[in-house]
Amino acid sequence: MPKVTLWGRTVRLPRNRPLRVAMGLAFVAMGLVGFLPVVGFWMIPVGLAILSVDSRLARRIRRRAEVWIVRRFNRWRGRDVGSV
Repeated sequence: MPKVTLWGRTVRLPRNRPLRVAMGLAFVAMGLVGFLPVVGFWMIPVGLAILSVDSRLARRIRRRAEVWIVRRFNRWRGRDVGSV
């Protein structure tokens, strides 16, 4: 069973690969119109996380974004880990 871990939470995904890809693309597409009510820009990273199970490009984008966010958060909190 494919799983995705986001911000410390694990979410199980369907076993059907075409369904996962369709879900990921739908989340990203709906996130692009995030200015509308109900949908939001939060759907883009969720869609990329779903797509990262099956796509190398989406996995690379998700990992780079994750590292960037953690570094910015640590710098903001005063834990500058990267400049030793």
